[in-house]
Amino acid sequence: MESGRRSLAKALVCRLCTTISKAVFAEFLATGLYVFFGVGSALRWPLALPSMLQVAITFNLATAVIVQITWKASGAHVNPAVTLAFLVGSQISLPRAVAYVAAQLAGATAGAALLYGVTPGDIRDTFGVNVVRSSVSTGQAVAVELVLTLQLVLCVFASTDSRQTTGSPAATIGASVAVGHLIGIYFTGCSMNPARSFGSAVIVGKFTVHWIFWVGPLTGAVLASLIYNFILFPDTKTLAQRLAILTGTAEVQEVEGVEPQKKESQSSSEDTEMENVCQVA
Repeated sequence: MESGRRSLAKALVCRLCTTISKAVFAEFLATGLYVFFGVGSALRWPLALPSMLQVAITFNLATAVIVQITWKASGAHVNPAVTLAFLVGSQISLPRAVAYVAAQLAGATAGAALLYGVTPGDIRDTFGVNVVRSSVSTGQAVAVELVLTLQLVLCVFASTDSRQTTGSPAATIGASVAVGHLIGIYFTGCSMNPARSFGSAVIVGKFTVHWIFWVGPLTGAVLASLIYNFILFPDTKTLAQRLAILTGTAEVQEVEGVEPQKKESQSSSEDTEMENVCQVA
């Protein structure tokens, strides 16, 4: 009996680790691709300087493709601000959120490093590092990043909420990213994503006013989560359920629920086969 419990516990732990590992890798891959294509579209080639529309469309299409690829594997956060919003809304555990953010930062750095390596030296210039326009104050920059991220996170919640829609959120989230860039490029270069800003800044070593691209997006994400999950579409989770989700015990319980279902389905299929044999006999 004791050995059976141990084997079941090991199986549950292995299943949970496999699920989380796949999700973390998906976040790493998605953020790396996002930075590679997005920042790549902003590089200043002498014969074809990037237009604001070009950058916005590239970020739009890159987001849509990446979300379509990874949203069933990890939820396609691709953004520490989105991960924080899901944590505040009790839709992800704290351990998973920490792993996601670490994967996003690592992925952004890897994507930026790859782009830097394949880009000619005379084209790198500032390498897409987010900067604040000289006529824009730091307070204005933070406010712009807050509002841009607010609309993005609200869109992410609305397009991934099973109560509202069941289809792929790729197109709508991509459109939200494009809208943000059409406005934000002139103010701050439009971050909305601390990982996107972090990747470029690490590679070229430029962290001037880098804090703006953390404070603005993270604050906007928290506000968006509170607005969506507690005002617009409040859920019925109890405090105990929220604590279970926060600590990760809810994920273990979900995995535990899968095993009995598999066993029941296997036993029912075996019973059906026996009945068929008896009927033939």
